[in-house]
Amino acid sequence: MTAINANRPIVEIENVSKRYRVDTLGPTSLAEAFRAMLPGRKQPATPNDFGVRNGDIPGTFWSLRDVNFSVQRGEIVGLIGKNGAGKSTLLKLISRITEPTKGRITLRGRIASLLEVGTGFHPELTGRENIFLNGAILGMKRWEIQAKFAEIVEFAEVGSFLDTPVKRYSSGMFVRLAFAVAAHLDPEILLIDEVLAVGDAGFQQKCLGKMSEVASQGGRTIFFVSHNLTAIRALCTRAVLIEDGTAKLSGAPEEVITHYLAATTPTSEGEAGRIVYKEDAPSVDELRLTSLTLRNSRDEVCAIFDANEPIHVELRYRVTERLRGARMLVSLYTTEGDLVLTMTDHELHKPTLEPGEYCTRFAVPGGLLNRRAYSFCASSDAPGIRYLISGGKHLPFTVVGAGNHLSQFPERWPGAVCPRITTTVELNP
Repeated sequence: MTAINANRPIVEIENVSKRYRVDTLGPTSLAEAFRAMLPGRKQPATPNDFGVRNGDIPGTFWSLRDVNFSVQRGEIVGLIGKNGAGKSTLLKLISRITEPTKGRITLRGRIASLLEVGTGFHPELTGRENIFLNGAILGMKRWEIQAKFAEIVEFAEVGSFLDTPVKRYSSGMFVRLAFAVAAHLDPEILLIDEVLAVGDAGFQQKCLGKMSEVASQGGRTIFFVSHNLTAIRALCTRAVLIEDGTAKLSGAPEEVITHYLAATTPTSEGEAGRIVYKEDAPSVDELRLTSLTLRNSRDEVCAIFDANEPIHVELRYRVTERLRGARMLVSLYTTEGDLVLTMTDHELHKPTLEPGEYCTRFAVPGGLLNRRAYSFCASSDAPGIRYLISGGKHLPFTVVGAGNHLSQFPERWPGAVCPRITTTVELNP
């Protein structure tokens, strides 16, 4: 019987739905309520334009609808999706902050959550007192909390302010202490929303390392909501894509992230491998982009390139007034939004551009980029003076093929670039 229980999921989410009312402001006094009931009184309009998420009652919508999945002990589950998809709502349901409209959530362990800055902290109590308060809420004995106390304080880096009321803490201090308490007081289930983004980069890395440690060594289960897909990929053992209030896909992080990015990667206007900028494209009075085109070694417009062949990038633009000190830029991004490199034509431009049609061409050498999806984005500036054009559309493309010696492995090779590296191996040099 014990073995069977040990194999049961620590969290079971069965047909869970949550409906919210999004209505106009109701009566604020008893008199207004009576007036609203008078015959012929026009009732306030109720919004009902939520598309597939329309509620069965006017003025309501489904934040979540028929979500089903289970989580085993020790899993790190990353929840990804667009803003408003329902990720935070799901964590609130799991943490019992609110109840589902339909369905059932079964928890088989002690739970701690870090959903918003300061959640679970009493503002009038000191950091020291809040550590003991949170431990008591989790059902821990005082001696258990004391055994972890020094470790919590050291991790949170708030020792100098330990006896200061937390209402005087900055948001970063709040997060440091809250995460330290949640991670060190031994909950079986830990829920973490995007709140970690409040912390500085160093502390974020520290938190991610701690999450990996408590999951692998302590066998604890973690739900992690983040738009940092790199962290999801590196940390999580499973990812769940939440889309329009439903669990669209659950599986290996790489698979789920690839599916998500394919649906959200900025697309170009025009054929594959080319953007034709329209009148509403980013521009200034003196300069307007007209097209961005990718060509292969055969001078064909395309969006799929062999890893060994060069990629020719052609940017066309129109100068309508004399323009001094300008340069054109084309930046290469991963689908996660990380900048790989930026190319510029500043060494070839004249100090002043006269009105007319221009074309700048770049050649990205073969054997440089890894096998994966990327995008190019064009912009322009006058160095040290002003930005001219920024935030334009992205032109997606993909690098495929055997590539160089590193990318011949069947699994995906990490990194955005994969250049040929000279390597030597010697025995007993």
